[in-house]
Amino acid sequence: MLNTLRISFSLKNTYRVNSILYSIRQIPLLKHLLPATIYQVRGFKIFANVLSVLWELVTIFLFKLLYFFLMVLAPGELHSMVPARESFLHILLFLTLVGSYMNTNLFDPSRDKYYAIILLRMNARSYTLVHFGYDLTKTVVGFLPCMLLWGLMQGVPLWLCLLIPFCVAGVKLAVSAYSLQDYEKHGYVRNNTKLQKSTWILTFVLLALAYFPPTMGIVLPLKLSAALFLLCLPAGIWGLRQMARFPYYREINKELLSQVTNQMDTVKKTDKTTSEKIISTDDSITSRKQGFEYLNELFIKRHRKILWRSTLRIVAICAFLCCGVLLLMTVQPGTKADVNEMVMTWLPYFTFIMYLINRGTGFTKALFMNCDHSLLTYSFFKRPDFVLKLFQIRLREIMKINAVPALVIGAGLCLTLYASGGTKNPMNYVVLLVSILAMSLFFSIHYLTVYYLLQPYTAGTEMKSGTYRIVMILTYVACYAMMNLRLPTLAFGAACIVFCVAYSIVACILVYKFAPQTFRLRT
Repeated sequence: MLNTLRISFSLKNTYRVNSILYSIRQIPLLKHLLPATIYQVRGFKIFANVLSVLWELVTIFLFKLLYFFLMVLAPGELHSMVPARESFLHILLFLTLVGSYMNTNLFDPSRDKYYAIILLRMNARSYTLVHFGYDLTKTVVGFLPCMLLWGLMQGVPLWLCLLIPFCVAGVKLAVSAYSLQDYEKHGYVRNNTKLQKSTWILTFVLLALAYFPPTMGIVLPLKLSAALFLLCLPAGIWGLRQMARFPYYREINKELLSQVTNQMDTVKKTDKTTSEKIISTDDSITSRKQGFEYLNELFIKRHRKILWRSTLRIVAICAFLCCGVLLLMTVQPGTKADVNEMVMTWLPYFTFIMYLINRGTGFTKALFMNCDHSLLTYSFFKRPDFVLKLFQIRLREIMKINAVPALVIGAGLCLTLYASGGTKNPMNYVVLLVSILAMSLFFSIHYLTVYYLLQPYTAGTEMKSGTYRIVMILTYVACYAMMNLRLPTLAFGAACIVFCVAYSIVACILVYKFAPQTFRLRT
């Protein structure tokens, strides 16, 4: 077992080190400074190994801390009607059930698993059990300090804080063992990258049970939550015995990894098929414009299904929710004061909402999949004046698409504020509307700018930019963190407007200077 762990960890680390070096060379400012032989330079390899070890520590501790803070503690702070301890355990229990089948490496068809079991023909049973055991050890080690830090702060008993990490590992063992039994009985191999609809429905139900009841003042009592957690320990022991007896690890891994060799071709075909379904093939679609305006108008008309149709659905949902709030205040006038206070202090919350509903990622992905991946093969398309001209046209279009739901949300907030009692300062109405539009403008420019400066796709439509992924993750974290701010509408709105305008100016300057060199196909 120890020898298997050493060999497999060495293989995985080599793969990760090479990926780190590749990602470093893709950073625009470093690409021309670092040689193509960077993989052979000992100093760079040592540096990448250090980063690999740090990343392993990040996955063990920092990700768990963020998980507890963002997924358990932050939502719990919004539920003042229930005790913090009960709310903490209630949310954590249901999230643990979701993680028991969504977050386990046993059924992940990873490349390092393919290299080890299929190419190097390592013992499938030893490799699978060692890696699954290592993953469970990381879970326990990462959860333990989080429970001691956050759990004790919420008033959870010390003995329960010490046992919950092992309970989390226990439920993962039990669910994994059940999946292995399902393979023995029915021949079904679970694949975490291709979850069934029933799995997604179960996940939605569990998340709803985690977050919705506390808003109504309903949570599981401490004794019941503790009892359910402790039931995971004997379930884990049963799962451990079943996994130790399971005889078909090579067979299940061969079936799970059977498509890894042609994974990129499969992804490419899937993307192509999906693209064909969402593009209109109506021959009557045309345009009277010329040049890039002609190209852009045809693109928008042919992709109306994924651009404007989804936007109009978002508009309908936002309008429905706004009408619902107005109806609630009409039926229960006592809620007006609370609604008024929320509108006046919860504007930062809408940063995350605007992040969720903006169409930037879908717009840029459609641009590449169905337009730029072909046009970028022509040298004339990369001329600086052409790049900048098309950037301006596309920015105008994505701003229009994102502005429609922003107008509905901004107008709805103003109407809600007025109906709930209004405000002494009329500028609050202006700031509400303009700040929501400014957020819409920010996301429109942000995603298109990042696309032009870090163009992450290869000619085969594969995303190969670590920098692009990091920027997307940081964008999500920053927007999610805004949900915890409670600032007056006038102060936050004014700051938001100034920031969005300044960011827009800086982004346009960066595109003007660097996009002609960075907007290209990756190799």
